[in-house]
Amino acid sequence: MLRRLVDWHLNNWKSEPNRKPLILRGARQVGKTHAVRNLGAGFDRFVEINFELTPSACPIFEGDLHPEQILNDLFTITGQKIKPGETLLFLDEIQEAPRAILALRYFYEKMPTLHVIAAGSLFDFALEKVGIPVGRVSSLYMYPLSFVEFLAAKGYAPIIESIMQNSALSKPSHEKLMALLGEYFSIGGMPEAVAKWITSQNPKESFQVHHNLISSYRQDFEKYATKHQVKYLEALFQQIPHMVGELFQYKNIHGEYRKRELAPALDLLCKTNTVHRIYHSAGNGLPLGGEVNLEWFKIILVDIAICQAILGFDLSTWFSQPGIESVNRGNVTEAFVGQELLCYSYPYGKAELYHWKRAERSSLAEVDFLYPYKGRVLPIEVKSGDGRTLKSMHAFLEGHKNSPAGIRFSAEPQSVWEKIDSRPLYAVASLAHEEQKKSILSLI
Repeated sequence: MLRRLVDWHLNNWKSEPNRKPLILRGARQVGKTHAVRNLGAGFDRFVEINFELTPSACPIFEGDLHPEQILNDLFTITGQKIKPGETLLFLDEIQEAPRAILALRYFYEKMPTLHVIAAGSLFDFALEKVGIPVGRVSSLYMYPLSFVEFLAAKGYAPIIESIMQNSALSKPSHEKLMALLGEYFSIGGMPEAVAKWITSQNPKESFQVHHNLISSYRQDFEKYATKHQVKYLEALFQQIPHMVGELFQYKNIHGEYRKRELAPALDLLCKTNTVHRIYHSAGNGLPLGGEVNLEWFKIILVDIAICQAILGFDLSTWFSQPGIESVNRGNVTEAFVGQELLCYSYPYGKAELYHWKRAERSSLAEVDFLYPYKGRVLPIEVKSGDGRTLKSMHAFLEGHKNSPAGIRFSAEPQSVWEKIDSRPLYAVASLAHEEQKKSILSLI
């Protein structure tokens, strides 16, 4: 069984006396259903309603939303008694029954001792129809397995604490972690792909999972887009991996497409959480979104292995030469750091990523990420050179006196030079949000 960061949060939610119904959010196949089932094993009763597999349950929520009546109706379908305080009720693929989202409010108000979790990979589209019961539900965001979760799955949990502390490791330890990172770059963080790798040690089985997931994401297009938008989604999904690490421009999408056609389609992909924007921010202070330029953004996909599979890369080369590949495939390495930052962000709200670039057209100064850390803005660069060559980083620090230091992630071991804190690529978890630090340490 894969141990996940979300398990710690779910167990805390289970024991909270004033908990609210929980909505577990994230892209398709990041492990939401598995995490809830794992939590359900600790209850006397676990009742799962998947509205895709059991469409007969949808009409239950079309009438009155009295909790007692809903539970009685669910009993007639499942034959399972739902008892507050003893049962975990899981409403999966809830976007198929939008009014079930409204019902969460009444579970909170009239039956607060019942544990209720909802999930759905296309959840945000259901919200457009019914809205969210503000103040009556909580959200928890999930992403693919982070690198520390991958380490735990591989049996290397004891080293996680040293990574979290950004400790200087011996050369053999550094080289071993870089080799494991090479595995992660090849296998990625999608749970099924990782599970296949752990059990079979045959990367081809994981690679097949990647392609199956790509097909699933494409099949979803018709579920949430109009018929004429599907071709725009196809074009974006195929071309975005080629544009990772670059400022996104609609004109670079192949085909006779215009921004007014592509922009709504890109918004749809972002709602599914298969694509994440990295917005430009001036970076003068927090929140970073207070000085955002919505027209300047970069993009990453949900998982670096899926990104590379779409590109047709030979993923097996990461096993033999991870350090070299991290340089040769710099855009993928940058996407990895972005993916890690999302995994270690505050999980109870939707995380956003930011970058910085000088506004002057003639300027080449650009910082890969800006990250809120302990009330300050940290500039982050993903590089292969040493700290002395980070001209953009130094330019940012010179112009932003409230930023105490910069972080460089690379294939090199840990070191510090002037205001540049250089950390190895496998140590992104050392910047984890306080809430995620607790969940990470629970893996050890």
